[in-house]
Amino acid sequence: MSAIAAIKAARAAGVELALDGDDLALKAASAPSAAVLDALSRHKAEIMVLLRPAEDGWSAEDWQVFFEERAGIVEFDGGLPRAEAEAQAFACCVVEWLNRNPERSPAGRCLGCGDREHAHDPLLPYGVEPAGYVWLHSSCWPTWYAARQAKAVSTLTAMGISAPVIRPMKREERSKHLPSDATRESRTAKNQTVSQQQMNGG
Repeated sequence: MSAIAAIKAARAAGVELALDGDDLALKAASAPSAAVLDALSRHKAEIMVLLRPAEDGWSAEDWQVFFEERAGIVEFDGGLPRAEAEAQAFACCVVEWLNRNPERSPAGRCLGCGDREHAHDPLLPYGVEPAGYVWLHSSCWPTWYAARQAKAVSTLTAMGISAPVIRPMKREERSKHLPSDATRESRTAKNQTVSQQQMNGG
């Protein structure tokens, strides 16, 4: 069992985990099982690292909560299957991680290739205030951004958050997961189209 799995097992057993200085504090309504306590003991150091906020201010637990909230919204409000909801939630986590961990570079040199401004490819600022900007050639941006996304994915994966593999859904399967309002709107639009065709003699 990994540290992430130990945390999940503890949560499932109703155990709240928190940092108490250099120690791990447990809070539960009833005594946890020996298996849960053993897993927490064996992975204590790793668990404390995961619970400690990173430079962006969020801990692994914060990211897990964010992921579960987004997945729940997409699944129950959006009417999508759990795997697809988790995939969209993971995409939200990647965007959030990029926003919380911006890169900056001084003007005058491309962060991607290290060269200065070219007559045919000027340096451009990427980013927003107050986070600051990264200066890149437009031709260097795709590679730089792909590396940023890969870093976000690897960081989130290390915290136990990853995108599920989604099996392509058939049209009839997808229709079963549409919320009732969306289904009615779809049918209404179809009926309006048919009526318009009849009015036009189609």
